[in-house]
Order: sequence, then C-alpha cells, then structure tokens
Amino acid sequence: MRTFQGKSVGNGVAIGKIYVYKKGEQQVKRYRVEDVDAEVARFTKAQETSIAQLQDLYEKSVKSIGEASAAIFEIHQMMLQDNGFVEAIENIVTTQSVNAEYAVAATADNFYKMFSDMEDDYMRERAADVKDISERLLAVLNGKSAGMDALKEPVIIAADDLAPSETVQLDKDKVLAFVTVHGSLNSHTAILARTMNIPALIGTPVALDEVDGKLAVIDGAKGILYVEPEEALLKTMQHRRKEEEETKALLLTLRGKDNITLDGKKVQLYANIGNSKDLAMVMQNDAGGIGLFRSEFLYLEKDDYPTEEEQFAVYKTVAETMAGKKVIIRTLDIGADKQADYFQLAHEENPAMGLRAIRICLTRPEVFKTQLRAIFRASAYGTIAIMYPMIISVEEVRKIKEIVSEVKKELDRQGIAYGEVEQGIMIETPAAVMMSDELAKEVDFFSIGTNDLTQYTLAIDRQNPELDDFYDSHHPAILRMIQTVVDNAHRAGIWAGICGELGADTSLTQTFLKMGVDELSVSPGRILPIRKIILETDVSKQ
Repeated sequence: MRTFQGKSVGNGVAIGKIYVYKKGEQQVKRYRVEDVDAEVARFTKAQETSIAQLQDLYEKSVKSIGEASAAIFEIHQMMLQDNGFVEAIENIVTTQSVNAEYAVAATADNFYKMFSDMEDDYMRERAADVKDISERLLAVLNGKSAGMDALKEPVIIAADDLAPSETVQLDKDKVLAFVTVHGSLNSHTAILARTMNIPALIGTPVALDEVDGKLAVIDGAKGILYVEPEEALLKTMQHRRKEEEETKALLLTLRGKDNITLDGKKVQLYANIGNSKDLAMVMQNDAGGIGLFRSEFLYLEKDDYPTEEEQFAVYKTVAETMAGKKVIIRTLDIGADKQADYFQLAHEENPAMGLRAIRICLTRPEVFKTQLRAIFRASAYGTIAIMYPMIISVEEVRKIKEIVSEVKKELDRQGIAYGEVEQGIMIETPAAVMMSDELAKEVDFFSIGTNDLTQYTLAIDRQNPELDDFYDSHHPAILRMIQTVVDNAHRAGIWAGICGELGADTSLTQTFLKMGVDELSVSPGRILPIRKIILETDVSKQ
C-alpha cells in the first residue's frame, strides 16, 4: 500500500480504479502556407467553433452546477475574442506565412509566459486559462474533440492538472473522484469540484505513470490517497462510504423541518446563489430564503452594463419564485478577481484592496442607481433586502442612504410601486468589525463575509496556493471578530448572519450557535447537513 497526502477539495470517500488522464499531446508542426488570407480565415473559423463549444459548455454547466461556477466558460469565450490574443495569432500567420496551428501554439507560449511572470496572483492564474483555450483551438484546427473521452466504468481520475472545461465535462456517473498533482484550493477547478460534490484531492505528489489502473481509496476528510490499499483499510473505508450514503438518505427526511435547537433557539438557514437558474437547487434543499444573491454575475456575463429592465426581470423572477421568503441581493461586487472589461478599470498593483464593490458604486452613482431602481421595483413582487459589500465606515453607509433616498423619490414621482426593503451591510474588513457598534445604528442587519474578512485580517491572499498552509479560517482572531460583530448587532437590536464559506463549515456550526449568530447562508447542498446539527444541538449546554 502506498500513501499520498494531498489537499482536500471536498469530503467523502471514493473507492475504485485509477484512470490517469493525459492531455492529448498535440504535435504542432510549422509549415509554410501560400495563401495567408485563407489561413487566417481557417483560424477565424476555429475560433468561432471554439466559442460555440464554450457557449454550449456554459449552458450545460448552468443547469448542473449553477451560473456562478459556470462563469469560467464565459471568461474563456472573452479570452478567445481578446484583440491582443487574436491579433498576435493573425500577425504570425501573415508576417511569417505559416500555418494557424503554429501561430496559436507560439502565441499561447508567449501569453502563458507573460501571465506566469506577473506579480498579481489573479493574473498569474490566467496562465492556465490561456493554455486551456489554446488547447481547444488546436483541437478544433486538428479536427479533434476537446475534452475527455467518455469513460466506460466509474473511476478515480488522476491527472497532472485539470482545466475547468475538462472538470465540468466529467460524467458524474462515471467519476468517483479526482486527484491532481498541481492546483490551488481556490482555483476554478477546485470551486467546480465542490459545487459538483465530487471528492477530490489537489497538490498530490503522486507519480501518475505508476498508479494507472491500480485500485485506490480517497479519504477526503484527511486528504489522503491510498493506492493498492490493505484489506483492513479497504473494509474500513467501505464501511465509511456506506455510512455516508445512509447519512445522505437521512438528510432528506429533514426537509420541511424548522431550524430550531433542542433548547429552542431558531436559526435562519438561507442559500447563496449566482443567478435565477440556481433556484432549483435552493428549492430542492429546502432553504428558508436566499442570504446572498451575487448580482455581479449579471454584469460578468454581459459585454456591456446590464440595463435596468434586464436586472429587474431577474430580480423579479427570484422574488416571485421564493414566494415571500427573504431574498437578500448583494449590490455590484466587481473588482479584484471579478473583472468586466467594459468597466475599464485601471490596472492595480493590489486589486484586492483597490477600486472594487461599493467603492465603484459610490464613484459611479449612475451605475449604482440603475441597479437600485431595479431592486426596489422588484421588491413589489416579494420580500427583498439589500446588502452592500466592502463597507469600512459610517460615512459610506450615509452616502448610500442618500442615493437610495434619491432613487425612492424618483420612483414615487413616476408612480412606480416598491416594497419595504431591509438594508444591511457586509462585514468583510477589520475596519467594519471595529466600527460595528456604530454601523449597527445605521442598518437593519449585518452579514459577515468570512472569505475576505479572513484574507484581510490574516494578510494572506486566499488565491495564492503557496499560502494555503498559512490560511487559517479558524484563526482565533476571526472567531473573536465574528463574536464582536454579533454582540454589537444584538445590542443595537439588529440581526447578524454569516454568508462566507465559513458558514458552511459544520465543525463550527455549534460554535456559531453559541455565539448567537442568527442566520447562516451557504451553498444549497449544505443546508440539510447544517440543519441536522442545529436540530441535535442544545446551546445552553455548549
């Protein structure tokens, strides 16, 4: 038996044979072409085919994993249409009179090196995306299919790395889990794996050629890959897997139950979503409402600012579908790792601390007002609340209130109906924590964004895989901050919830209940496991 320690993307046990996936080695030869115009046209056709493939992937992925996770395929479409990338390829074809395959490969190498050498972590991660779209282009030019061939039996897939487009195309019925030698816990692939609920390990130092076809076990809880496991271990893991399946079946019996602890404390369990297409998962998992609607994906999927009517239609659909249950819409959170070209944001040395979220809204009030009008109009069709991201001061909240007041006056003058809308803020920075006693006097609720709060408090870039061992979301400083925010909220008579990934960490659910957290908003698939813990907890004995 051989044991390999990796980083776990998701819990769970997987048992099966390893299938080593190797990217098709696309041999690119350089040869001279006589008709450069025809060769450029051949490239253009391959580009259009690749974009169509990605659009098809996006549409299929939205149905299976939700719009937020599927957004990577829209990013890849945009990269395929990037003027710099396209012009570089066409220039090589025309100036050197060479074939399109060589031009694509040469450009890909240049862009890959350019992105890899950048200091900004987000931009460095785009290097993998360059490789992904280039492989797709080459496959189309060579008349081959991009992606993974259909598997004949359920297997554990092992690979050097997996591109998002490869991961999402996996036939879940044939894939027990996957293991990659490289990758980051916060990469697109890791996020997709969590959404798809597939046990997975990344950063696993395994020699792929030595494990192909071998029986293996993945222990997602410990992040361990066992190759050719001993009989005793195999039996233990088979028993654990059976228990997991029984637990999943049991969780389904919790649908329809209130989230009340044994000593009578009620907690709201809401869902995080990226678009109206995620509503099916919200309903399926019996969420009590939507605690985080990531409205920025309406902006990321467009080539220009979404209009008021476009936004209104989406918000109205969500409000009506939730039938009176609360829908909390986070206002535009563009910036940092979420970029839309048409915003024309200047390059920043440290975008995580730059012009993003509420700072964009306050410096571009016309964009902010359009979104607010759409949200308030939709509030007439359900129970909608608004929360504002990246707040650091009372002054910001008061500026927001002034803009909201202007929007409501405009709607009143136009005779447009709107409902009562709660307004809250996200607590994502140490500054907001320290000012939470004063901020609580200005708003109706707090929602703690633990992802950024952890990043800013620990001074650790959560996108940097080199820092995974230092990134401790359970750090005492984070837990103390959460307690401070909850206490200050309650003193002011408002409620406080958690919408970051930490809210879905079942090892902390009882801790949050003891702290007095009023609401947890998590991915839809985590609703029932957390409900089970709530129903079995006596806070008074914690």
